[in-house]
Amino acid sequence: MRLHRLDIAAFGPFGGTESVDFDDLSAAGLFLLHGPTGAGKTSVLDAVCYALYGSVPGARQSGQGMNLRSDHAAPSTRTEVRLELTVAGRRLEITRQPPWERPKKRGTGTTIEKAQSWLREYDAVAGSWKDLSRSHQEIGEEITQVLGMSREQFCQVVLLPQGDFARFLRADAEARGRLLGRLFDTHHFAAVEKRLADRRRETEARVREGDAALLADAHRMQQAAGDAPDLPELAPGDPGLADAVLAWAAVARSTARERLTIAHCARAAAESARAAADRVLADVRERARLQRRFAEARERAARLEERADAHREDRARMERARKAEAVAPALELRDAAEADHRRATAEEEDARARLEGAYADAGAAGLAAAARRASEELGALESARRAERRLAVLRTEQAELDSEERADEGVLQDAEGWLAEWESTRAALQSRIESAQEAAARAEQLAVRREPAEQRLAAARQRDQLGRDTDEAQARVLRLAERAAQARTHWLDLKEQRLSGIAAELAAGLVEGQPCAVCGGTEHPEPAQKVAGHVDREAEEEALAAFQRADEERAGAERQLGLAQRALAAAGAEAGDAPTERLAATAAELEREHTQARRRAVDLHPAQEALLHAEQERDRRAAARQEAAVRAASRETRRDTLARERATLEAELTQARGDAESVAELAGRLEAWAAKLGGAAEAARVADDTAQRLKDADARLADAAFRAGFDTPRDAAAAVLDDAAHRDLQHRLDAWQSEEAAVRAVLAEPETAAAAEQPPADLATAERDAEAATRRLQDAVSAWDAAERRRTELDRLSARAAVSVRGLAPLREEYDRVARMAGLAAGTSADNERRMRLEAYVLAARLEQVAAAATVRLQRMSSGRYTLVHSDDRAGRGRSGLGLHVVDAWTGRERDTATLSGGETFFASLALALGLADVVTDEAGGVRLDTLFIDEGFGSLDDQTLDEVLDVLDALRERDRSVGIVSHVADLRRRVHAQLEVVKERTGSVVRQRGR
Repeated sequence: MRLHRLDIAAFGPFGGTESVDFDDLSAAGLFLLHGPTGAGKTSVLDAVCYALYGSVPGARQSGQGMNLRSDHAAPSTRTEVRLELTVAGRRLEITRQPPWERPKKRGTGTTIEKAQSWLREYDAVAGSWKDLSRSHQEIGEEITQVLGMSREQFCQVVLLPQGDFARFLRADAEARGRLLGRLFDTHHFAAVEKRLADRRRETEARVREGDAALLADAHRMQQAAGDAPDLPELAPGDPGLADAVLAWAAVARSTARERLTIAHCARAAAESARAAADRVLADVRERARLQRRFAEARERAARLEERADAHREDRARMERARKAEAVAPALELRDAAEADHRRATAEEEDARARLEGAYADAGAAGLAAAARRASEELGALESARRAERRLAVLRTEQAELDSEERADEGVLQDAEGWLAEWESTRAALQSRIESAQEAAARAEQLAVRREPAEQRLAAARQRDQLGRDTDEAQARVLRLAERAAQARTHWLDLKEQRLSGIAAELAAGLVEGQPCAVCGGTEHPEPAQKVAGHVDREAEEEALAAFQRADEERAGAERQLGLAQRALAAAGAEAGDAPTERLAATAAELEREHTQARRRAVDLHPAQEALLHAEQERDRRAAARQEAAVRAASRETRRDTLARERATLEAELTQARGDAESVAELAGRLEAWAAKLGGAAEAARVADDTAQRLKDADARLADAAFRAGFDTPRDAAAAVLDDAAHRDLQHRLDAWQSEEAAVRAVLAEPETAAAAEQPPADLATAERDAEAATRRLQDAVSAWDAAERRRTELDRLSARAAVSVRGLAPLREEYDRVARMAGLAAGTSADNERRMRLEAYVLAARLEQVAAAATVRLQRMSSGRYTLVHSDDRAGRGRSGLGLHVVDAWTGRERDTATLSGGETFFASLALALGLADVVTDEAGGVRLDTLFIDEGFGSLDDQTLDEVLDVLDALRERDRSVGIVSHVADLRRRVHAQLEVVKERTGSVVRQRGR
């Protein structure tokens, strides 16, 4: 992977657009990235990582998204990072824009712009760039695949953080394993360990479940066996569990079969005894039943003899009733004729009572003739009745004409009065409309003037507020500037004091026999001593940090002051010099006038509607007046016609009704009289008819009674029975015959007569003997059933236990095999002598490769003195595999890396980082890393060691690599000619590039 060009816009401390030409810097093989603290050296590396992976390294990941945006950037400048690089023979260009808060294009305020990404590839044949993707996820997957490294691996092997590798050098095996695990992605080996441990727990749980199930079946067999020998004391996991359970089950099954045989014999004997007792009981019950049957038949025969006289009377009565059945139709006919005659006679008497005395004794023919005459007189009055109804209609029409006339007079008066005031009404409405139209035009003019006045007032108020904010910001800037100056003075004083006592600080780190970092001597006869009030490195760094914080607060206050001043100038330009109170009064007056004009203009539409309705009302009332005049003329003609017709009809009716009040009253009297005469005539005729039918019925009844053998019709009527009496008498006769036949049949049975001659049966004794035999059989059956259930349950449980034993054998074999594998992978088994976990074993091999690659450079940096070696010895009671020691060629002894001095630790960690980069590169599939960055750490080296380190880094060019050193050490500026300087300014940092 070789970097070509990096473009940064509004990113981190860079407020504008900056470009870095890595091709020019890499031509020298070694280049320097320097600048003051906080200028943004590390932000250049962050931009490279962000372009590739969409996030920044390590602890700085909280600075993603909108927080990556520079505080110095203009509001309209979009944050953007563009990186051009070559990897695996492909020239790619990656552009990333994080989300940012920009001003709205319309209106005021801001809006959030989403993040965007582009990936392009250069087509050498076509000589142009082609787009590959604009998806964040697809670009991330493509870059990870083509580089063969995750973001964590890239930050470790390309952006070499010396502090991390110094900690790695001194770390224990556990911390060293976590870092190597992230770099070499050995989580799948840890997953294998976890999977084997899970398999071991699963198989162990299955074996324990099988043992528990077998033991549970054994306890069930013990409960089923009852008083069998006790089960041996067993527990899940006992080696002899299966054999002990199967042996005990065999003994329990044998005992159960013997008890079942004994119970079967006892059951057979009890069944035979109960059968004999049942046969004896059945014989006794039959003899007792026959004896009771014979006795009951004798008692029924005696009761029949007592009721013999009553039976004979019932038979005679039934015979007379059968004879009377022939006379019943004549009796019914005579009763019906008599009832009809009585009803007709009563109706005739009632009809005659309603007639006048002249017709009280008249016959049916005379009454009918009088009724016909009354009907004829009623028909002669029909013409007069029609005339009377027409006269009533004429009176109603005349009353309606009078009502219409009164209504039309009211309409005429109302219309005349309303139309007389029409002109004044129209003029008032027209004036109202014109006034509302003028108010609407005035409101529109005021609306145009009101909005600029309100905007100017708002700007004036903002101007006043911003003026106060600017004054406060200026005062705050002065305070913070003074505080920052005091903090800087304090830091410089402490630094000077520390430099004055630096000899004592260096002397505190001297070890007898170890070379001095200043003079190189191994003897230290008179080391300097710290005096009271000595300033150490920690105090100086705290003062420097306090100064930096104060300076950052001052710079932030100055930025806020600049923003407030620009906003104040904009608000002042819009508001002008007019006082806010005068602008507020002007705006209020315009608002008041606009409100009044709108209130008057609101009446425009109602006034127009009122004028329209008034015009419509005028047309309606004029039409109503015209219609009323036409109706009045027509009404006079109709009134004359009705008067003439009414006079003619009244004369005709006066002659027709005579002394009656009206023709209708006279017709009503004639209709009532004709109805009375007709009803009386019909009643007299019906009475004559019914009297004749009654005489005929009496003659037929007397003849039928004589023929049936009765002396008089009354005797025949007395012999007739109704349905209920006939059914009751027949039921008594049938019951007598049935009972008599049943008694004779029972007394004639030979077995019943024979049983009656025997002694009485002893049923109670036979039943007691049968019940005792049944109880003995039930007890025997219960005992046999219990024995059968016990044998069946023991057979079932024994078979299940045998199946469980057969299934447990392969489970135990699997558990033993998995447990050995899990213990070996976890480093807990005896087969793993060094107690190394599987992941640690793989990482140990990788660490050994890293140590070998790092030793090549470490020997050169240390002039052949130090060598890094991997150690798999156990540390204390822990596990082994990830130890790292240094071999000192001067003493020939191996010692811990924590004993290295500060400068030795630096070049040892640098060599380790470069070696790790080589190994991870090979692990990533051979992707060349042609550009590396080393971040800080050179300040602890003396001149000779620094030359040796730079020689090693310069030698990396042999593999066509370029190395960028990130440092603010001044001596490096003289030694490294290709430089990228980051300059910190008030408006944001800028970069200055100088080639070789």
